[in-house]
Amino acid sequence: MPELPTKRKKTSWKPNQISQYLLKSKFVLLGKEADRGLLFKIFIYLLLFDTAFIYLNPLFYMISSMVKSGPDILDPSVIWVPKSIFLGSLQEAWTTLNYPNAFMISLYLSTLAAVFQTVFCAVAGYAFARLHFPFKKFWMACLLLTFVVPPQVLILPMIVAANQMNLLNTFWPIILPTLFGHGLKGALFVIIYRQFFYTQPKELEEAAYMDGANVFKIFFRIMLPLARPAIIVVFLFSFVWSWNDFYYPSMYLLQTDAQPLSLSLSQLADYLKKKTELEGPSIFDNSIKMATSFLMIVPLILLYSFTQRWFVEGVERTGLVE
Repeated sequence: MPELPTKRKKTSWKPNQISQYLLKSKFVLLGKEADRGLLFKIFIYLLLFDTAFIYLNPLFYMISSMVKSGPDILDPSVIWVPKSIFLGSLQEAWTTLNYPNAFMISLYLSTLAAVFQTVFCAVAGYAFARLHFPFKKFWMACLLLTFVVPPQVLILPMIVAANQMNLLNTFWPIILPTLFGHGLKGALFVIIYRQFFYTQPKELEEAAYMDGANVFKIFFRIMLPLARPAIIVVFLFSFVWSWNDFYYPSMYLLQTDAQPLSLSLSQLADYLKKKTELEGPSIFDNSIKMATSFLMIVPLILLYSFTQRWFVEGVERTGLVE
């Protein structure tokens, strides 16, 4: 005899089971703590994606514009993804900037400025944080004053001094100030070091003094190795700002062919204007501008991609976020 199908029993939810299910759902959505729930994580990721899009949108538009061919530029339906890749604008930007030569000059100036400011600003920051010397508050006020006063106010006497020393159209007027802890944004770097050294425990110095160490040994063997987060922050800031600096090279390097990328990029408008006068208007002018901007920033993007971990750690530990 075939077995008769049995009726399924209806599951009945008890009040305790319903309350437990609601409690588990609450823990999943809201979390036991405010920052561990599913809703909070979704909100954070949406915020991160929106922020990333705001910052990456110009870069994506730059890359898309510089590789567009003529038909893609004239086609209004092509906005982000070109139908064909055209590298002619990138090649012309490479030639216009004299990229290999200008890149090496920018790398040379930025690296020297970053290294010198990293070392000598550390010395000045340690002195302001730990040492006692006459008129310390007065010199600190002068340091803050150099940070507040714009460089346009001081550039004329600096040009006159460079001219009297026959240093115009050379790299020395840009490099020499960094040897004295000054240069581009030098006062800010001294303040960063001062903030870091000021927060270090005094027991380290007292123990070193008891062991017979002098000021130089304490600085180079104890304090400077501890200042790795500040060193990373100062080096990267100095390198990036020196790389992007247009003002000082435009004042000192006008009558020489040895020009960094920032100065070559500023002369692009004159090149396109002369080209328009000779050959007529071109649809690739905007693509060439995007290509030159991309060649300017791609070394900095590569640098930051390799150092972002230590950079973020350095920013947190030097007190820049406070």
